[in-house]
Amino acid sequence: MISVIYSPEFLEHDPGYGHPEKAKRLTAIADALHQVEWQDQIQWLLPTPAAQRNVLSYIQQVHTSEHIERIKRVADKGGGYLDGDTIISARSYEVALLAVSAWLDGIDQVLAHQPAFVLARPPGHHATRDTAMGFCLFANAAIAAEYALTKPTVKRVGILDWDVHHGNGTEAIVSNNPHIAYCSLHQHPYYPGTGTNRGKSGKYQNILNLPLQARSTIADYQLVFEQEVMPFFNNWQPDVLIVSAGYDANDDDPLAGISLHPEDYDLLTQYVLEITKFPLFGLEGGYHLEALAQSVVATLRGCL
Repeated sequence: MISVIYSPEFLEHDPGYGHPEKAKRLTAIADALHQVEWQDQIQWLLPTPAAQRNVLSYIQQVHTSEHIERIKRVADKGGGYLDGDTIISARSYEVALLAVSAWLDGIDQVLAHQPAFVLARPPGHHATRDTAMGFCLFANAAIAAEYALTKPTVKRVGILDWDVHHGNGTEAIVSNNPHIAYCSLHQHPYYPGTGTNRGKSGKYQNILNLPLQARSTIADYQLVFEQEVMPFFNNWQPDVLIVSAGYDANDDDPLAGISLHPEDYDLLTQYVLEITKFPLFGLEGGYHLEALAQSVVATLRGCL
């Protein structure tokens, strides 16, 4: 059994006509999951209302008040540009709060020994403490990691980011935290231009960047996982593992140049399950609807 945390409210964040981070990303995934033969193994959950959980208090531990207030102010005026490609609508602030709540629910699920997938938007791994960028408003994975550390059974958290873009926001937020390790596999050179130096960094050697060349295939990913990712996390021994699950490394994706295929995410999930039996996956990128949907199907199938 795997929990999928989803709400139709996530469709109400609207960056505008033609924007790649569109609501159809979620409906394509949900439709595909409702067609699999193993539907009885999926537990669909609504996220806890943001106010009920007091989500803002957790966001404030990661982001500046100026950052939070700017997003709310722009949304209250009906929406607008936060940067050149990060656009929000009137409902985006409230939807982003609910998305954070869904990620926190995911932590609760995995601590109850249930793997979980957060099917939410907007994504988060580019958002820094004080800046929204790259379609991202709040740093969902980093906030979830900090939340996990408030639990008495959690001493160390790992974040694995397999989105095709480097999660510059996540890295910047967690790099000085001795209890969080972050590993990113990403196309380089590519947006946002960070994560360029291969290997470990961070105050506590808790950051591992693994830039990959365009046209890399699953064979390249296997080599990197076996030689670098797995030893990194085996040494870290996280009590919770969060996967920033972007699916824009697909060969069909219009925004990148890596050559993975949907079925490859089943194999990547097997590596994740060697680190923990109860991972938390949270949606980041992925902009070819069919490839995105089938990649998520492969991820869940891998868990089962």
